Amino acid sequence: MNILRRFSANLIASRYYYTNRVKKTTLYSKISPLGDPKSSVYPELQNWVQGGKKVSVAELIRIVHDLRRRKRFLHALEVSKWMNETGVCVFSPTEHAVHLDLVGRVHGFVSAEEYFENLKEQYKNDKTYGALLNCYVRQQNVEKALLHFQKMKEMGFAYSSLTYNNIMCLYTNMGQHEKVPGVLDEMKEDNVAPDNYSFRICINAFGAMSDLERIGMILRDMERQPDITMDWNTYAVAAKFYIDGGDRDKAVELLKMSEHRLEKKDGEGYNHLITLYARLGNKTELLRLWSLEKEACKRRINQDYLTVLQSLVKIDALKEAEEVLTEWESSGNCYDFRVPNTVIRGYTGKSMEEKAEAMLEDLARRGKSTTPDSWGLVATAYAEKGVLDNAFKCLKTALGIEVGNRKWRPGLKLVSSVLRWLGDEGSSKEVESFVPSLKSCIGVNRQMYHAHIKADIREGGSNIDTLLQRMGDDKVERDEETTVILSSRSPC
Repeated sequence: MNILRRFSANLIASRYYYTNRVKKTTLYSKISPLGDPKSSVYPELQNWVQGGKKVSVAELIRIVHDLRRRKRFLHALEVSKWMNETGVCVFSPTEHAVHLDLVGRVHGFVSAEEYFENLKEQYKNDKTYGALLNCYVRQQNVEKALLHFQKMKEMGFAYSSLTYNNIMCLYTNMGQHEKVPGVLDEMKEDNVAPDNYSFRICINAFGAMSDLERIGMILRDMERQPDITMDWNTYAVAAKFYIDGGDRDKAVELLKMSEHRLEKKDGEGYNHLITLYARLGNKTELLRLWSLEKEACKRRINQDYLTVLQSLVKIDALKEAEEVLTEWESSGNCYDFRVPNTVIRGYTGKSMEEKAEAMLEDLARRGKSTTPDSWGLVATAYAEKGVLDNAFKCLKTALGIEVGNRKWRPGLKLVSSVLRWLGDEGSSKEVESFVPSLKSCIGVNRQMYHAHIKADIREGGSNIDTLLQRMGDDKVERDEETTVILSSRSPC
């Protein structure tokens, strides 16, 4: 059901965090930190019980739910399997459906089919049938999904919108948008009431086909349904397609309707509307929504600042972005380099690399972390303008930043420009100190030796033989350019 998640949380991070306010050891607190998917949670479960500690079914079900939410499907499956095998929990069709879904996620639909076939008939109901359908849809097996869907209809298990939504999601994920409306029609013919998701998937399908007229028809159909509550997200999804289709007036009308349905403290909703006004290039409305969000949500998380900064940078409103960045710095939020880096990228995009470099230097001076990517971006901007001394300085800084296990690799065009400049303008000492850090991330190449040879020749050429020997040891062959460089030596 990936398409449904995209509708409800596009570009938006969760605002909620799990916290265990009472500092006591629980089974959850033992399992939760085991993030490595290769590590098993079985030992923790066994040790907990063998230590004489009690475990409740409700807690285990909550742990499975939380692990699924965090996409730790293997661990969730292990807990579910342990619950069943130890007899701690007698599985109902609901638990079997959850387990079947986890089997499908971890091992694929073939294993899920085997689990389903081995279930007693009393457990084969709408929930377990629906879980297997979800497995087929997730792996985009159209043939099996449609056969299974038909069987569910025959057995009277396709009485909820969720089943039809699954099939619409299947067609959407397969790019077969033209088939989606037919499923909605089939749902209505079968006297199954569509829900918000059903209509929204259709809006997405018509949007993908650039059919704005039928999007309008779907919205009017929804508004006529007594059991449908129009929410902000539905109007926002439709507005996005009108923006893409060039109908700005209708898009703004829908955005206003979306805004009227926002709950007061819905920061995610405000963020989403801000991004849509950015797509329209409407700075006034963007800033108005940001002011409303600040009034409604007294505590703003880093994602809120990221969203508005990215939106402002998108429309080249860098002055306003600087003001928001100042607000963030005084917010008390934990440091997140992505926030200032949004403005840094905005500067480089507008050929303001001096301001970008100054911001990076200020962060470094204050002990705040930066990334080689950001310094490399500024270095590239300088190189493209021909300011190679600054490009060299920024690239050198980038190469000196540790990024854990990931090795940062500068662009070859940037490296070539800097090495050429070093050969023409730099000293042998500068080349000697710079090249090793470059070798560690891109390996040795001929340009490095050319830079060193050219610098040495300008300083008298006393180390040429040594450099040529090292060049041979590194299995770097001379070429025509090498010969030309060497010919520039003054005769002894």
